[in-house]
Amino acid sequence: MGVSTFMGLQTALRGLIAQQEALDITGHNIANANTLGYSRQEVTTSASRALRINTGSSAGNGKAELGTGVDVTGVTRARDRFLDLQYRAQAMRLGGLAARVQGMETIEGALAEPGETGISQELQTFWTDWEGLANSPEDSAARQAVIEAGKSLGVSLAELNQQLTYAAEVAEGEYASIAGKGGEVEAKAKELALLNGAIRSSMTEGAEPNDLLDRRDLLLDELSKLGQVSVTEAADGTVEVGFGDAAAPLVAGTEVTWPQELSEPKGKLGALLELVEPGGTIESFRGELNAFAEGLADAVNAIHTEGGGPAFFTYEAGKGAATLGVAVTAAEVQTASDGSVGGNDIATAIGALRGGAVDRSYAAFVTRVGTEMNEARSGETNAQALLNAVSERRESTSGVSLDEEMTNLQRFQRGYEASARAMTALDEALDVLINRTGRVGL
Repeated sequence: MGVSTFMGLQTALRGLIAQQEALDITGHNIANANTLGYSRQEVTTSASRALRINTGSSAGNGKAELGTGVDVTGVTRARDRFLDLQYRAQAMRLGGLAARVQGMETIEGALAEPGETGISQELQTFWTDWEGLANSPEDSAARQAVIEAGKSLGVSLAELNQQLTYAAEVAEGEYASIAGKGGEVEAKAKELALLNGAIRSSMTEGAEPNDLLDRRDLLLDELSKLGQVSVTEAADGTVEVGFGDAAAPLVAGTEVTWPQELSEPKGKLGALLELVEPGGTIESFRGELNAFAEGLADAVNAIHTEGGGPAFFTYEAGKGAATLGVAVTAAEVQTASDGSVGGNDIATAIGALRGGAVDRSYAAFVTRVGTEMNEARSGETNAQALLNAVSERRESTSGVSLDEEMTNLQRFQRGYEASARAMTALDEALDVLINRTGRVGL
């Protein structure tokens, strides 16, 4: 096959087009250097199909191949799927621990321990007032102080119980806003389905929807903080997304199946569910608080009724913290088992409960709350460190380095200038061939 006179121009043009596209992609990378979820893109090229020519030489059977330049074969994303899986696993763990810390902080704040306004301090005041009554059993003011201290304990226990109820309601509301109808999970699922459709259309047309793929991966990252996510890629570019232990896929192609029942979603939803489910953290805290309140009432009542007097405290079984109240008036407060005016054995015995089983019961409750809070915070710190490590590794693969892009910018600029210079040289040669060949005196 003969060689066209204008073939060199076409070769130079291919070079210009390839370098121009590389410059465009480099500019796109630079513009999105700080865009969340963006993956660095690269132009891939290959030598275009060579042209077989007749050389007129006896060597090589008179045949040779002449290069015709370069072709742009695609624009790829710098992405590591293994790092994506690691990131989402750590994001799920961190999401769960962060939600648990948030819930525990509400409970810890309500306890106000250690402090001057906590139940521990009021309990000590209650014992002190009984000791004071033992010293002055005939003093009506001392009797009233015992009653007021008991009422204050009841109010504080009821308020703490209400705070636990409030913490459960907040967790339940947040769970519903995320996993319920029209919630965050459904919103992300619908966008994923729309992206699946757009990506499939683009790939069917032979395009590479890199920015759409980035957006889809970012949504999957965000979804993984809420619960366990599994992703299965299809040949048409769509993904099937499983969420938690739901029976059906959250997203399959362009279809969304949500809401669904979850029992172990993990992530943030898992932590919220664990806080409020029957037998969960908050219910167990409330159970311990009720046991303490009822234990306090039973211990005091057992001594207060030794002389045949009325019970000092009253409560509803199973709801001691919410219903604890003082059942006597100042005149009915018992100080002596024999009913004597100056006797103090009952008051002394109740005061002696300080430091006993009742105090230890509340101290154990406070210790448990503090221990679980510290464990959650420690776990959150460790999970954040691991997520940061994976994120840095992923950023080194997918992130945009401005220094590297500036180097590429100069490299592609020089390539573009060289291709343009080659085209100019060929144009000048063709000008001589076409316009000046055969003229005498040149």
